[in-house]
Amino acid sequence: MWLRNQTTLADFFLEGLFDDSPTHLFLFCLTMVVFLVALSSNTLTILLICVDHGLHTPMYFLLSQLSLMDLMHVCTTIPKMATNYLSGSKSISFVGCATQHFLYLSLGGAECVLLALMSYDRYVAICHPLRYTVLMSRKVAVMMALTSWLGASLNSLIHTVILMHFPFCGSRKIHHFYCEYPAVVKLVCGDVTVYETTVYICSIVLLLLPIILVSTSYGFILHSVIEMHSAGSKRNAFATCSSHFIVVSLWFGACIFSYMRPRSQRTPLQDKVGSVFYSIITPTLNPLIYTLRNKDVAKALRRVLRRGIITQ
Repeated sequence: MWLRNQTTLADFFLEGLFDDSPTHLFLFCLTMVVFLVALSSNTLTILLICVDHGLHTPMYFLLSQLSLMDLMHVCTTIPKMATNYLSGSKSISFVGCATQHFLYLSLGGAECVLLALMSYDRYVAICHPLRYTVLMSRKVAVMMALTSWLGASLNSLIHTVILMHFPFCGSRKIHHFYCEYPAVVKLVCGDVTVYETTVYICSIVLLLLPIILVSTSYGFILHSVIEMHSAGSKRNAFATCSSHFIVVSLWFGACIFSYMRPRSQRTPLQDKVGSVFYSIITPTLNPLIYTLRNKDVAKALRRVLRRGIITQ
């Protein structure tokens, strides 16, 4: 029993994204630039929403939570990948792998739920503008955020404890750049068919239910927009919803590609490509989409910069 526990708790080895070739060195540098953009843009979005009183609304509170999730998401995977690449080490401890698995799964699930709830916020704003302050109060927004964080964390904790309880054998080499579920479960010694089926069903539920809520919300929004007589009102409605819809499409598209394909159709390269998209690219694009397309955020940024210049 002691020997088995020692073997189970041994280090894993991450294959990583890059090798020592000049091409991969360039790609590594490019990835780090993207990481820094994601880090700075999400941090700026959070600080801007906290500092500027004009952005103290339920919509922007939820946006700050989305940016926080994206910020934590890139920090969960990229620093370890960069450290291993620069040091030449490929190891990650058992506890480190379990922690990484828990965090990325929690943040991914929380973002799925939050994006769905944000679509309800857009539905209320477009279809019931006079009742917006009642239906989407600060308290409701806080409850939405807590539901996203706590629900996803509980789901992730259960999956992580079960997965890491299985015995691992072989080379313990993970064909990925972080401890993502599809790559880790391949190292398990024993029959995991029931567990994999359960995870697949949970993934479908966690992805399809938010997609249904988003589709329903945007169906009502589209109906309301069509009935609007003012061209200006239609443009404002589309401007309000377009950023969120783009972010939703990018996020759920990448998640569906990564988690709703049968195991027989998966390859390590496809898993890496999907993970790069939703763990690096999407968190980088989200704040850029919202800030570049949002006049309120742009005005708030100018106000904050102006106050800073005046203070100096």
